[in-house]
Amino acid sequence: MLLDAVFFLLQAGLDLFWWAVLLAAIVQTLMAFNVLDGRNRVVWTIADFLYRITEPVLRPVRNLLPNLGGIDLSPLVVLLLITACSIALTAIRGYMLRAGIYF
Repeated sequence: MLLDAVFFLLQAGLDLFWWAVLLAAIVQTLMAFNVLDGRNRVVWTIADFLYRITEPVLRPVRNLLPNLGGIDLSPLVVLLLITACSIALTAIRGYMLRAGIYF
């Protein structure tokens, strides 16, 4: 029962962070092409929030990737890593259930 809550919270956290990375990439792209005005207070607040949430994870990935000019593939890599962690979490839960570690 307690482990169900732990697995649910971990999965929900991964899902929320997946959406945050996706939204941050979309907002930054739209601001780069001047579709969204960064001087608008609401847009700036949302963009700043998403930047502060995702940048600690995106920066190390960005440093590992080769320089491709203006193309930033770090959100794609982070989204793939989050998906892999989600699959691994589901597999761990399944192994624990089959092994009888918890019901």
